[in-house]
Amino acid sequence: MRVFRFHFKSSSFKTSKMWKKLSCNFSELNLDITLAAGQSFRWMKSADDEWLGVISGHVCSVKQDSKGNILYQIHNSVENGPNEQNHPPKKRQKLALSKSQKISRKKCNNFSFNYEEMLKDYFNLKFKLEDHYALWSKADENFRSVGKNYKGIRILRQDPVENLFSFICSANNNIPRITNMVGKLCSNYGEELFQIGDHIFYTFPTVDRLAADDVEEKLRTLGFGYRAKYINQTAKVLHKEKSSRWLESLREVSYKEAHQALLTLPGVGAKVADCVCLMSLDKYDAIPVDTHIWQVTVKDYMPHLKSTKALTNKIYQEIGDFYRERFGEYAGWANTVLFANDLKMFKDKKK
Repeated sequence: MRVFRFHFKSSSFKTSKMWKKLSCNFSELNLDITLAAGQSFRWMKSADDEWLGVISGHVCSVKQDSKGNILYQIHNSVENGPNEQNHPPKKRQKLALSKSQKISRKKCNNFSFNYEEMLKDYFNLKFKLEDHYALWSKADENFRSVGKNYKGIRILRQDPVENLFSFICSANNNIPRITNMVGKLCSNYGEELFQIGDHIFYTFPTVDRLAADDVEEKLRTLGFGYRAKYINQTAKVLHKEKSSRWLESLREVSYKEAHQALLTLPGVGAKVADCVCLMSLDKYDAIPVDTHIWQVTVKDYMPHLKSTKALTNKIYQEIGDFYRERFGEYAGWANTVLFANDLKMFKDKKK
């Protein structure tokens, strides 16, 4: 499996913090596939097989033990205090966080920094995945075969702002390039959070920062191409025409209403809207249809579409309805397992 690794110099990354454990197993969560399969683009795997990323302004390390339990560290937690060996940024600025990130941080404060609750929410651990694998396997012979090889693939519950702009970057793109673009967004428009070795972690940019007049031109120089315009224009719409909680409020409406609302944003088509609905707005019957799902659908489910020359809106809807009828209200979860099976980088991760 191809993952994005980075190496820390042993002299620059030393910590006495202990790993904390969150009970889990590999049937409920497979970190190596879930974090690398194109849901979030801010996780990197270290040379020590630890995943490092940012959740709601917290720099996290996560890994699994031999039984599948989640082991985690929060590097910039208040309870840990500053650690000069890890080179925290010298200048501490007020963090620029989105509304949902602030709510998440407040929630952690109410729990006396209960980072376990934060991780449970991010990894959607209340959802009993193994039970649903059994239901989907009964409903579909192909899933039964795929599910045996790819266990523990979960849908993350992400910040809607980060999720939306990340997937605007995904248009006609691949996971390595999207990861690179999202990294550039954070390093150019986010705030420094913490430094480990030579790597600095940042907050995701706020909407108002991405709405600035100079953003489109700068992003074009950074290699974003036509996506630069859509990122800036969408940010302007959200900043000037929507309330600060508009994206989060879409969690409270139906899938159809949320999907239609997202389609009004510049650069957001049906697939991007479905990705945001599924991965940050709790719409688990959303089916993002991209090249991989198109190939799976034609090969295993709807061969009559093989001669179709274009993915029209009608056919897109037909494919989504097929999976919703086959797998039920959590069809998007089942569909993500089929998606991972079609990714070449996971062929050596079966079972």
